[in-house]
Amino acid sequence: MARMLPGIVIVGLGAVALWLAVGLPPRAGAQEATQTAYAQWKHGPPADPNYFPIAVWLQQAKNAARYKAAGINLYVGLWQGPTEQQLADLTREGMPVICEQNEVGLAHLEDPIIVGWMHGDEPDNAQPVTDPETGERGWGPCIPPQKIVDDYHRIRAKDPSRPVLLNLGQGVANDEWYGRGSGAKLSDYETYVKGGDIISFDVYPVAGLEKPDPENYLWYVPKGVERLRQWTGGQKIIWNCIECTHIGNAERQATPDQVRAEVWMSLIHGSTGLIYFVHQFQPSFNEWALLDDPVMLPAVTAINAQIRELAPVLNSPTVTDGATVQSSVPEVPIAAMTKRHEGATYVFAVGMRNAATEGSFTVPGLAAAAEAEVLGENRKLPVTDGRFADSFAPYAVHLYRIR
Repeated sequence: MARMLPGIVIVGLGAVALWLAVGLPPRAGAQEATQTAYAQWKHGPPADPNYFPIAVWLQQAKNAARYKAAGINLYVGLWQGPTEQQLADLTREGMPVICEQNEVGLAHLEDPIIVGWMHGDEPDNAQPVTDPETGERGWGPCIPPQKIVDDYHRIRAKDPSRPVLLNLGQGVANDEWYGRGSGAKLSDYETYVKGGDIISFDVYPVAGLEKPDPENYLWYVPKGVERLRQWTGGQKIIWNCIECTHIGNAERQATPDQVRAEVWMSLIHGSTGLIYFVHQFQPSFNEWALLDDPVMLPAVTAINAQIRELAPVLNSPTVTDGATVQSSVPEVPIAAMTKRHEGATYVFAVGMRNAATEGSFTVPGLAAAAEAEVLGENRKLPVTDGRFADSFAPYAVHLYRIR
């Protein structure tokens, strides 16, 4: 998720060519309903349409109550764990966890606090090695993809009642990433993704991208989501990680609006679970930097509250031939996803570039006259013959409900 190399920090960055010249496809393709995705596992995450996984990466149990207050409902990873104490503390706080499958974990096969197993983080990145003669530490190649697949089968053999999470690094979205080691190639991912039931990845454009204008590349996040969906043939559960702190860059941090854009870009393009990376390494180390941030914490809390409120909608099937949207500025595409739930049509949309534009929407199947409520913005738009328009500031997110 974030590892130190001599002079740099591996944090899931991004530096790739333009995606289809102007950006990701304007609308995500169809995806299966996710509300029953976890029902196949006896001890997996809740198979409940009101549940949407919003996780935090590698945190101490002592902060679980504070994270729950921020809308977090899952821990992913436990430092040198799980230990008996960690599981007891998480049980006391009512915070489920996905963790590695060690001897302690295997002793808790009937413990509902563990809802999944995981591989070690970012096996697709260069791995630390020690020279047996000199004792010097360095970096070797990534873990071979087939080994991850073999490890997956071993984990499943010991406990098939829980899903296995595989989190990959920024190479999923960044074709120029140099941190994967010698011999690595993009086609490796077609094998890596066979090594898990939930496939995730991390890329942190603002805090980590080695560009003078990283704020212009938030779309690397949904690019990675789209690639995982493609490589898995839509047959695996796709999650992704979200930046919200300085991570390893004392000068750069995504703004609350940029974090919200990354979140909704992810969801609109097919991610069905989020993992916030909340560590900070620069200018000083802080494991729970999000909790100490008076600006970002309430913003993330609000984002999570809206997602949890919309969970039944997000967990419903995406409408294959749903809304189409045309941007007035071709270089600033707008991505949109359509849902139908309890008699209402929902159109979730986000501007995919750091520039303003106007969006013209067409939504089939509506009455001649309708009204689009813009959720969380205290405004409504007239919808005539299934058409309406709206303005988009840079990276703006607009969530419409049409009854």
